[in-house]
Amino acid sequence: MKDKIFGVLQRVGRSFMLPIAVLPVAGLFLGIGSSLTNTTMLETYNLMGILGPGTIAYDILSVLSEAGNIIFGNLPIIFAMSVAIGMAKKEKEVAALSGAIAFFVMHASIGKMIQVMGGAEKLLAGSTTNVVGILSLQMGVFGGIIVGLGVAALHNKYYNIELPQVLSFFGGTRFVPIISSIVFLVVGILMYYVWPPVQVVMNKLGDLIAGSGYIGTLFYGIIERALIPFGLHHVFYTPLWQTSLGGTMMIDGNLVEGAQNIFFAQLGSPTTTAFSVEATRFMTGKFPFMIFGLPGAALAMYKTSRPEKRQVVGALLFSAALTAMLTGITEPIEFTFIFVAPMFYAIHCVLAGISFMLMHILHVTVGMTFSGGFIDLLLFGIIQGNAKTNWVWIVIVGVVYFFVYYFLFSALIKKFDWKTPGREPDTEEPKLYRRSDVEAAKNAGKEGEVSPASKYEEAPLITAGLGGKKNISDVDCCATRLRITVFDASKVDDSLLKQSGAAGIIKKGNGIQVIYGPKVTVIKSRLEDYLHDPISDEEVSVNTANTAAEPVKQEEKKEEPVADKKSENKAAALVDKVYAPIQGNIVKLESVKDEAFSSGAMGKGIAIEPKEGKVYAPFDGIIETAFPTKHAIGLTSDKGVELLIHVGMDTVKLGGAHFISHIEEGQKIKKGDLLLEFNIEKIRGAGYPTLTPVIVTNSDDYSEVGITSASSVNAGDDLLDVKK
Repeated sequence: MKDKIFGVLQRVGRSFMLPIAVLPVAGLFLGIGSSLTNTTMLETYNLMGILGPGTIAYDILSVLSEAGNIIFGNLPIIFAMSVAIGMAKKEKEVAALSGAIAFFVMHASIGKMIQVMGGAEKLLAGSTTNVVGILSLQMGVFGGIIVGLGVAALHNKYYNIELPQVLSFFGGTRFVPIISSIVFLVVGILMYYVWPPVQVVMNKLGDLIAGSGYIGTLFYGIIERALIPFGLHHVFYTPLWQTSLGGTMMIDGNLVEGAQNIFFAQLGSPTTTAFSVEATRFMTGKFPFMIFGLPGAALAMYKTSRPEKRQVVGALLFSAALTAMLTGITEPIEFTFIFVAPMFYAIHCVLAGISFMLMHILHVTVGMTFSGGFIDLLLFGIIQGNAKTNWVWIVIVGVVYFFVYYFLFSALIKKFDWKTPGREPDTEEPKLYRRSDVEAAKNAGKEGEVSPASKYEEAPLITAGLGGKKNISDVDCCATRLRITVFDASKVDDSLLKQSGAAGIIKKGNGIQVIYGPKVTVIKSRLEDYLHDPISDEEVSVNTANTAAEPVKQEEKKEEPVADKKSENKAAALVDKVYAPIQGNIVKLESVKDEAFSSGAMGKGIAIEPKEGKVYAPFDGIIETAFPTKHAIGLTSDKGVELLIHVGMDTVKLGGAHFISHIEEGQKIKKGDLLLEFNIEKIRGAGYPTLTPVIVTNSDDYSEVGITSASSVNAGDDLLDVKK
């Protein structure tokens, strides 16, 4: 459960990156436009004659300012669409449209409720605002996030829904904006009653955060950096930057919420003489350690590297340091800390927190769009003038930080002999690390998991095994196998495909089926991403050359009949029982007219010719894979038995027709729960057999899979005994 919540939060954080990524451009427009049309600044620098009102330059800069302002002014709807895109599993463009529609409907509903309930005067002062021209409640980006998450949930559930024939035009993806409109009409009405109390709580929390003083700023800086390895820092700082949790302020007669919004509203106001430190306290602290501190750490790593490796290391570290200084993108240096020496990163987090606190104490008020690089310092600090921002303190503190990082990290690297770039063994090339390397190391020791590094090797191996990108005509998958059409089947290399993790390969002319089991949908997505990547086939052949030359030695396994194995292992302990998920007649697996099942490549089990079109849970456990085409289900029992129930042969081609699913991935199930319904007559009428294999896909983990001796079963009868 914890891992699932963590995974969802990571996806939410990643979905925030799309709107956050556009902020630097918006900030550039607003920063240049507002600064160079501010009459106070123009008078200070004697630029009124060149850039003042009435000049062409002033008009162009005013347009630039407005172009940036419109993005910041409409972040809620941008977040609604972006979160919907980020959280949708497929058909993301439909999710984006539905997010926009739901956003309009929700705020229109709130606006009408405000009107019919007596107007804005009945609500708290400052609790209403104009949202895309609609008088609504001040929800900030939280309103957009609520819409985005809600629409994504509806989208993932209904994007492939089948409606009765008379309404079939409105089925599938067309149903998503319809159901989203209906749901968020109701949500809008409810929000009229729910959100005002939430506003009160958020304002109280905002006051609490504002009252936390310098210590609060210190802990904000430490936590913000500490969350970066987990990808959750966007989830942490976005509410402070974009909602009342980060403060509220009246600017030019308008109530503005959120630290970043306050800064940019002040930036665009001609009356601003100094920026609010209560807003910038959540931003300014990044500048000293990003522009000065991390380059100091990079120099420390360079100086402590081995002389013969310094040329290579110098190029790597110079590039990473320059990127951090200019743009505030610090991943290569920070993830090298995490990978090589976590203590390194812990010290960095504390120093980052101190930087935030010092900027607060010194009343430095430089804002930012995305991160604390020199570009933002120039636009929102230096150009604005020291009187408004106290930006000079960033340089003073930054120089101190450069030497602190340099001498402290130099001493620690030598004392603990940390293998920073250039200090590796001769067998390793110097490199900087990224998030993928950290994730790979974190997962490498987990039993039964494939590390991300091996996931990245998977697609190149499959591509090479299929004869290269130019030999692949079409990629598809069913519940258990990749279905590939190639131009020349003679170029297919079975050994490479097996090294990628394939349990078996079936060739039918130019049609190649590569068996991977229920994880095949993920493999298909990775393969498609790789095929659209500009990496050449020549690079693939180089990357896989060594692997192909020295194939992995695998122990030869002799398939033994289940009955024989059962008699030889009488002492085997029962691990779990699998009960019949379907009523029907028992058919031996070797009689199934599909080599993937009959060969045992998928695992041991049995097949059932169904008499009733219902699939029930065969044990207590969880739904691991709910295929969009509904024809198959991947389950794991509470005791670890992994099961595949595959309804019919080639029924993936039906695209979900004649199936009704009652499940979703991650759903907990109890034995006897109804999982799936299917129309036996219609499936057979469409030309597809309904014979249903029930396979223990992790059979290799067990010594025996015992099979019922009955010729037919009812749902819930004993079917398989899994033993170790």
